[in-house]
Formats: sequence, C-alpha cells, structure tokens
Amino acid sequence: MRSSLFLALTLALGSGVACIGVADAQTAREVRKQLEASMMLSGIINIGREGQVEGFQLDRREKVAADVAAMVDGTVKGWRFEPVLVDGKPVLARTAVRLRLLAETLTGNTMQIRVVDANFGSIDNEQTRPSDDVSAAKMRPPAYPERAASIRGQGDVILLVKVGRDGKVADVIAEQTNLAVVAPERTMQMLRDVLAKSSVATARGWTFNPPTTGEYRDREFWTVRVPVRYAFDRKEERYGRWSAYIPGPRQQAPWKTGEDEKASGTDLLPEGGVYMVGRNDGPRLLTPLG
Repeated sequence: MRSSLFLALTLALGSGVACIGVADAQTAREVRKQLEASMMLSGIINIGREGQVEGFQLDRREKVAADVAAMVDGTVKGWRFEPVLVDGKPVLARTAVRLRLLAETLTGNTMQIRVVDANFGSIDNEQTRPSDDVSAAKMRPPAYPERAASIRGQGDVILLVKVGRDGKVADVIAEQTNLAVVAPERTMQMLRDVLAKSSVATARGWTFNPPTTGEYRDREFWTVRVPVRYAFDRKEERYGRWSAYIPGPRQQAPWKTGEDEKASGTDLLPEGGVYMVGRNDGPRLLTPLG
C-alpha cells in the first residue's frame, strides 16, 4: 500500500511521537526504530453454518482510510470459524469483534499492514447481561505525575487488576507502559517507572462490581485489564487513526489470569474501559492471524 497510507504513517511516526532531551540525532534514530504504529477498529461479523464469514460491517467506516478499510474487509471475509452449535446443530451467528492492526515499513514508500489480534464478543445466540462481567464501581483517575508532566512525558499504562469477591483490589501490576515520546533510554525508563507507579498506587483504592450472573460469577477472584492514558490532549479521537508509540516490556501477573501467556493486542484498548481477562464467550477463529 502506498501514497495516502504511507503519508499517514510517516506523520504518525514523525510528528505523533515527541522528542525529549535527545541532542544526538543518531540516538533519536536508534530509539525511533523501536516505534510501532497500531490502530484499533471494531465491527460485526455474520458467521454461516459452516463457519464461513457471510458478512462484515466495519464500525464508523467514514473514520477509516479507504485503503485500510478495504484491507480489513478482505482479511475478515477470508476467515473461517468453528461452526457455532445450538443443541448440537450448526446455526447462523453474529459476533462483535475488536481488531488490532500493525503497520510496518518494508522498503521505500511501501507499508505492510497486518491484522495481528482479534477479540470476539459473545455470539448473539447466547444471552449475556451486563451483570455477567466485572464493572467499575469507584475508579478515581490517577493524577499526572509532576515529574512526567514537567518534561511533557506522555504514554499509556495497561494495568492488570486482581478483583476479590468483595469488589476490592487484591493485587495490581502495570502489565505494560508504552511511551509516546522519544528520549534517552534513561529518561524513558524514568517515565515508565513514574507513570506505572502512579497508576498502580491509585488503582489499589479502586472498587468494582463483581459478576452476579453468568458462568464466571462463582470464581474466587477475577482479573480485569484497565488502560490508563497520560496525555495532554485527551480529547483527541483515536479510532481509525494510527497511534505511534514505543512499546515497553510486558510483565506477567504473579497470579493466574486464565489468559494465554502469549496474549497480545492489549496495548490499544479504549481508555476508560474495564476489560475482563480470561473470558472465552466468542466464536473460535480457525484462520491464523498475521
């Protein structure tokens, strides 16, 4: 893919990530090599009785570049699912999907885009209710750490939160801290540390509403993933736009989350949400991603 897509990604990788205290151009180039450009999209998939995709509706298509939308359409329509069964018989089904796209530079002005992760909602044949999930009760947002704000450090912290049966936080870790700045490695390590510590400290005081219905209600505890964004322009629309960032190392929870250790695609979760980990209500995709 060329032209408009290449230009959009050049802008994302060039101006979307700020430089902090990088006097050495060579150092800046080395750090920028770590940059990723990702996009999160969503939609609805209609699944046929044999597991084929019979239709796909991309949400807010007008917000997505035409070449990207066309690539996503072609990819999703080529997928194959395990047939959805009701009383042992295959049926038509419908599921919501959240997609993560990754863009990589090949040569010149050619970009490669791949769908690297897909998360599916419950199929429409299953009756799910809001009370089947962990939901927010009281979640005060963390303050912007002064040390980070003073140098205009920005980024996203993905928290893994262990929720007890009383709705209180039993444990919490910063699973990953992705930065939207290019800086010397020491400065970037400092930013990751202060943003993660700020998020974790605040999250320890959060409370949640445990599930009261559904198959997960009797668990000893639940794990949720909560994204926390530190940005000066928080009103910026992210849907359908490339987000450039420098990914931080991923940490594993010291407790069992019920999720595959190789789980990916969690670095662009919509801000303000509470995402239950280890749920497997959606259809099973047979087609390999990537």
